[in-house]
Amino acid sequence: MRISRGVIRSAIFVACFCAVLAIPLAAQEPDVMMPEQSAQKAKDLLQQLIAALGGPVYLNVHDITCVGRLSQFGHSGELNGFGKFIDYAIPPFKDRTENDPKRNLINVFNGDKGWVLDRGGVSDAPETDVAQFQSDIKIDIDNVLRHRIHEPDMVFRYAGPDVVDLIQADWVELVDSDNRTIRIAIAKDTHLPIQKVVDMRNPDTQMRTTEVEIYSNFHPIQGVETPFQITRDRNGIKVYQVFFDKCSYNTNISESLFTRESLEDRWNQIDKHHKKQTNKQNGAGTSGDSSKSDDAATKN
Repeated sequence: MRISRGVIRSAIFVACFCAVLAIPLAAQEPDVMMPEQSAQKAKDLLQQLIAALGGPVYLNVHDITCVGRLSQFGHSGELNGFGKFIDYAIPPFKDRTENDPKRNLINVFNGDKGWVLDRGGVSDAPETDVAQFQSDIKIDIDNVLRHRIHEPDMVFRYAGPDVVDLIQADWVELVDSDNRTIRIAIAKDTHLPIQKVVDMRNPDTQMRTTEVEIYSNFHPIQGVETPFQITRDRNGIKVYQVFFDKCSYNTNISESLFTRESLEDRWNQIDKHHKKQTNKQNGAGTSGDSSKSDDAATKN
């Protein structure tokens, strides 16, 4: 069959037109993007994420108070404990968690310091707990979005599209000056975070650690989209799961709440209450014994 020159010209035109259309599509693939393009796309996606979380309102959060339930898991993934808590924070460096409703088990962290109130009184937090808190600050998604993205040594990359927890998403990758790789999966439809994956190496053991946080059940609170469920895994093993019942922002939390003195004051209140209860019980017991003695005397 003879093919006309017109058909050939039409085929060439269509092929060229498709090739032109394919150029911007191919340019969006992370493997073929120039570093500058990849970095810019990553930054654009992060700005969309910040806008979805509340924009200026989200960026200007000063303090947070949340009430919820916490499940903690052991090294083998077994459930170690479940309880209610109240958490007060002035991010990124101040945090105070109390058990609810007794408020007799409290952990306070303030930068490079930490204290614990328990049944034995007030003591310094273990160095390992303080070090873990400081490490968590570095990779906290809110700290990354509010502050760390402006660090001059931060490297940005677009890591491509994906389906994460059955949701169409884009991955953004950040690498900081300590060579931590922070990857955030951003939902294509809502622009909210789905997951955060952090790869880092222990400076002492050189062992690599991968931490995954999963965010779900978002609610708009005072203009800030807030995940009411957060799950953290470490090297494939569940560490904890948080379910928030309510959160509030910018309630003017006092900075004095994040001091050892505040725990000492709380311990004095608990101690006085305990002594008062003990005296009541002892008094009731003494009174009862005295009555019995009086009755015995009367009978005699």
